Amino acid sequence: MKRMIFGKQLVPVAMVLGLVVGCSSTPPAPPAQDNMAEVNQAIDAAKASIAKAKSLDWIWRDTEKFLAEAEKEAAAGNSEAAIKLANKARNQGELAVNQYYLEKAKIMYQQASRVSGLSAAQQSTLSDANKAIHNAEGRKAYDLLTPLITELSTANVQYQVVRGDSLWSIAGKQEVYDNPYEWPLIYKANRDQIKDADLIYPGQDFSINRNPAAAELEMAINHAKTRGAWSIGVVEQSDRNYLGGNLDLQ
Repeated sequence: MKRMIFGKQLVPVAMVLGLVVGCSSTPPAPPAQDNMAEVNQAIDAAKASIAKAKSLDWIWRDTEKFLAEAEKEAAAGNSEAAIKLANKARNQGELAVNQYYLEKAKIMYQQASRVSGLSAAQQSTLSDANKAIHNAEGRKAYDLLTPLITELSTANVQYQVVRGDSLWSIAGKQEVYDNPYEWPLIYKANRDQIKDADLIYPGQDFSINRNPAAAELEMAINHAKTRGAWSIGVVEQSDRNYLGGNLDLQ
């Protein structure tokens, strides 16, 4: 009688054990649809960031590994881990891109800083770029310096004289030197056309070097400040000396 009761008691125990074993082999439930959208968005953003860094040949060593791990976690249904890893990969890609532009900007800044005779606008751009570099804003600094470097590389410009112009007024124009005291630079560069620095004519085409050497700039400004009174029709001796001696300018 006891064996029969014992046998009856085995049945429910075996059933419970079977349920437990069955539960242990059940696959994890897939992540919710809204979680999957967030996971895919994070992974896509990481891929775009990495692609940009790779296009610049400036990718960090572990970045792609984090992306692969994110995709693995996503496939396993671990959305939280997948998003965290994907964001880490994206951040590294963005930092790499910023570092690329920051290094480029540093070189460009040094190049522009060596140029003398910058206009007020150019000096302002250079100052803004310097601040961006110190703030580690690589792309911002690069975008500021790229047009400035392009502008400075076009050192020689042509200027056609119009009625009312003087060397003083031309040099003072923002697109020329933005400093009237630099007029001797125009005078010296166009000595074949200018017989008297006090007398120029409409229609004359002057070649202007907007980025003179520091020594030339200093000499020109010094001459402008010490030349003395202007006298139309007379070539001042100080002008002759500035051009290199007693030249026949009559």
